[in-house]
Amino acid sequence: MAVILITGAKGQLGNELRIVSAKYFGYDFIFTDIDELDITDPVKTKEFIETKKPGWIVNCAAYNQVDKAESDVQNALLINSTAVRNIASVIKDSTCRLIHVSTDYVFEGNSNVPYTESSPVNPLSAYGRSKLEGEKAALTHHATMVIRTSWLYSSFGNNFVKTIIRLAGQNDTIKIVSDQTGTPTYAADLAETIMYIIAGAIRNQLAFNSGIYHYSNEGTCSWYDFASAIVEETGLKCNVVPIMTSEYPTAAKRPVYSVMSKAKIRENYNVVIPHWRTSLQRCIKEINKKF
Repeated sequence: MAVILITGAKGQLGNELRIVSAKYFGYDFIFTDIDELDITDPVKTKEFIETKKPGWIVNCAAYNQVDKAESDVQNALLINSTAVRNIASVIKDSTCRLIHVSTDYVFEGNSNVPYTESSPVNPLSAYGRSKLEGEKAALTHHATMVIRTSWLYSSFGNNFVKTIIRLAGQNDTIKIVSDQTGTPTYAADLAETIMYIIAGAIRNQLAFNSGIYHYSNEGTCSWYDFASAIVEETGLKCNVVPIMTSEYPTAAKRPVYSVMSKAKIRENYNVVIPHWRTSLQRCIKEINKKF
């Protein structure tokens, strides 16, 4: 029986993986968060992994408070880099396969065409730098797949979609940045893709090819476009006003353009990727079920 260890199981992606896992029989899923496994502790990480002997580890644990990371650099590095190195060092000489989730914020954002996996990286923020170090740590293990994603949201946890729904319900007008372009990613879609790849590799229907991959939903939009779509899909009566980044200063600098090419993951794994607007509709239905 394949043993699949999920870290960061209480986050957006971890929760979605828990739901998706119900469709996969014959696998032993171990869902952990800091209460069960503190991956920043190298001794406990080693003991846990050597005891459970997973064949797969999906690391969803992350420090993702982008602005706070600017003044909390050590903790961002501890969770996003050191903890990843702890995992990789334990499994380094084993056949265990690691899927590590990273971010579009490793890019500088001065492109006007989608970034590929081989595009130069130059993160603008402490968060982005910590995630880049995490990628390097993960890739010290020979059987590692790093998946960069962007603008992640879900019916779980705190995210842009739920924030806009709350703000639009409380205000007649909201102002949203319109000069940053990227692609939203529904965490449920990413979870489905991760399990599709794992199950395919276990059944020898897919070859597990290590390296860096990009995954987000299809299409591109600005944060303003995204917020406008959220308001439209929820039927809230709120006016969304576009503003420039300069009008909304933040502690961390964001990439102006962070659209990523998904050609590699489609070609290697035959992944079907929904458009962001379609996925947004599905997520809002799930959010509505909870209220």
